[in-house]
Amino acid sequence: MDFRAACEETKTGICLLQDGNQEPFKVRLHLAKDILMIQEQDVICVSGEPFYSGGGAEHNIPVVISKISKEQRAELSGLLFIGDAILQINGINVRKCKHEEVVQVLRNAGEEVTLTVSFLKRAPAFLKLPLNEDCACAPSDQSSGTSSPLCDSGLHLNYHPNNTDTLSCSSWPTSPGLRWEKRWCDLRLIPLLHSRFSQYVPGTDVSRQNAFQVIAVDGVCSGIIQCLSAEDCIDWLQAIATNISNLTKHNIKKINRNFPVNQQIVYMGWCEAREQDPLQDRAYSPTFLALRGSCLYKFLAPPDSDLLDRRKHCFTVQSESGEDLYFSVELDSDLAQWERAFQTATFLEVERIQCKTYACVLESHLMGLTIDFSTGFICFDAATKVMCSGQL
Repeated sequence: MDFRAACEETKTGICLLQDGNQEPFKVRLHLAKDILMIQEQDVICVSGEPFYSGGGAEHNIPVVISKISKEQRAELSGLLFIGDAILQINGINVRKCKHEEVVQVLRNAGEEVTLTVSFLKRAPAFLKLPLNEDCACAPSDQSSGTSSPLCDSGLHLNYHPNNTDTLSCSSWPTSPGLRWEKRWCDLRLIPLLHSRFSQYVPGTDVSRQNAFQVIAVDGVCSGIIQCLSAEDCIDWLQAIATNISNLTKHNIKKINRNFPVNQQIVYMGWCEAREQDPLQDRAYSPTFLALRGSCLYKFLAPPDSDLLDRRKHCFTVQSESGEDLYFSVELDSDLAQWERAFQTATFLEVERIQCKTYACVLESHLMGLTIDFSTGFICFDAATKVMCSGQL
């Protein structure tokens, strides 16, 4: 990582990812200031149809969505996923239609298209993209002559569990005007604020060799990231730790603006606590510690009681009737601007009122407390109007 990359707190590299019981596969890690992006290489349509599909009655399965183009309606809706089988198009049952028939129905469906889909639990082999392989298939005489994206990426088709034949890439229909590219696409995004990472097998003292995982505050896990060497693993851990630490310090600074010096947070972050009971299944468990003033606080998760949901930049205002009103803005800078605005408005209102008296109780006596913008605070007996002696 060069000097400029270190200043920008970014790092990019190739690793292996093991997710569950799957075999490890190549991914690209991209570390930004506040997020870790895990990306896989895929072939996507950058122009033409909104999504690419495969399968059909000729392969004994419904037509299945295998690619979704970026920034088009199918992707922006957030309702379609790779692996969804198309059952109906605008109410037309296409469950047993051939692939080309489904393509034609889609093209004639008009501007507004309603799809009924069902996710296939057993994903066909054509949905998986082998990396760094070349396909030796040549277009057939019936082909349009346009290089198939599947041929370019080295995908081979094996649609039915009982069908062991490998279909040639040229058997796939291609459409004029389609352009396909190999790109690194986001597989998983891990926000770094209050996230944690570990080289250890969860709950044990067993350290993985050149491997680690990152867990976001909401529980999303990166999977096991396997580095190519011990030095590479250390570099990644150090870079991730630096970014998490910088985000934590910035967050502490914002929190401490609301507290006096003796109540401010000195530091907070994740540790692993060793269980006292030797009979516990897990010898270690993640614990969030916060050192505030002279006390050490222990939490199961970072305290976040002020937030009602996953929105980050929120604030509350209490109405005259005592109702708490909850608001959200988009950016941290927006929140800071609202904070400054409220402080300015409060100052101007106090300056306009100049003086205000409140009822209060002091040592069981009903008192009056006058706050005067010019002279300060005056406390007096509510019955006799006699001012109290001594300092408030």
